[in-house]
Amino acid sequence: MEAIFERRSIRKYLEKPISKELILDLLKAGMYAPTACNQRPWEFLVIDNPETLLKITEVHPYSQMLKEAPVCIAVCCNKDRTNKIGDPFWDQDCAAATENILLEAQDKGLGAVWLGVYPKENLMSDLKRILGIPENVIPFALISLGYPAEKPEYVEKFDSSRVYYNDWKHRY
Repeated sequence: MEAIFERRSIRKYLEKPISKELILDLLKAGMYAPTACNQRPWEFLVIDNPETLLKITEVHPYSQMLKEAPVCIAVCCNKDRTNKIGDPFWDQDCAAATENILLEAQDKGLGAVWLGVYPKENLMSDLKRILGIPENVIPFALISLGYPAEKPEYVEKFDSSRVYYNDWKHRY
């Protein structure tokens, strides 16, 4: 629970590389996410080439932190891995995998931020071009990663006024 409560979007990083073993831990966490019909449609692209990261900043307006980030993970959906029943839920599957990676990053002492891609057609097509992503694969999100060079304040986010009980008339 500590990782959930302490996780913040981190956009400033130290100049310190992230080990491949640590990246594998993050990817493993992503692959343990819940998924509709156990279809596990995700594919992950690890990006640590500074030139490639810079190209992404030229097409994604909210990705400027990638200029400092040592690593970025692209979370994608391979449509060939979806089935009739689970297909409408692939984006939820990829969101769960993304959140697992963010929580594992927090637990391992890394800073991370979720950069939305899907359903923005222009971002998806630009990333497909830059990263060489095949036609049957949909870029869902980017996760910028690094050792944090900032520590945002804790903010209480629980709000009981947003919780109802049995119907919309009764607060929990």
